[in-house]
Amino acid sequence: MGNDSIKKTLFVTILLSLVCSVVVSAAAVFLKPQQTENAQLDVQRNILSISGLAKDAKALSNSEVAELYKQIQPRLVDLKTGKFVEKTPEGQTAVNYDQRVAAKVADESRALKGAEDIASIKRQADIAKVYVIEKNGKLETIILPVHGYGLWSTMYGFMALDSDLNTVKGFGFYDQKETPGLGGEVDNPIWKAKWPGKKIYDNKGVVEAGLVKGGADPKSPYKVDALSGATLTSNGVTNLIHFWMGSEGFKPFLTNLKAGDA
Repeated sequence: MGNDSIKKTLFVTILLSLVCSVVVSAAAVFLKPQQTENAQLDVQRNILSISGLAKDAKALSNSEVAELYKQIQPRLVDLKTGKFVEKTPEGQTAVNYDQRVAAKVADESRALKGAEDIASIKRQADIAKVYVIEKNGKLETIILPVHGYGLWSTMYGFMALDSDLNTVKGFGFYDQKETPGLGGEVDNPIWKAKWPGKKIYDNKGVVEAGLVKGGADPKSPYKVDALSGATLTSNGVTNLIHFWMGSEGFKPFLTNLKAGDA
């Protein structure tokens, strides 16, 4: 075929497309283990930071993260019974269980409808993966996974509670796509620093923690300033706190844990 022929042009174009597709596919397969490992390390860094075990987890090397993370024990919780379980009904342990994946599987989650879905997550996994820190055989910190919809995205994060199971030790998000400089400020260390010491429940066991538009009273045991110019993201944060700390989320488990029945 001549160099200027349409057939040769199409042939070369198709051939190059096939070669590029093979290269990209091979690279994706080859790099998949590294991407998975990096994602796990990122989650571990966030857990270390929110739990208070590391002030600047992002500055730690991978080996330092691995060493510190040995203090944290992942456990599975059946949200229906509010009790620990060793394995999921499918046989997964805390080591290999992925709650985000399970929430998308019909047999491993439940659909949420209407008023019960205040966090706008549509489906909730039956089993949650929590993280426990013990000292001298006693509970010191428990880290709970939380997520809910903001303005543009589902925000995934962790809520760390002190041994009284009511006082916040840390709160933040590791995966969100909110507007930078507005809703994206949920990742701002200054905003996250407002949470330690706040309470989740009042004396009657009602969830009171949340964000207040226009500025929270610094003396308030429950409230934190809303994000400036990000009303929907702020509402999303309050809603996900009320959902996951409420009766549809971790409240039955925390009640059992406090009573020694988990």
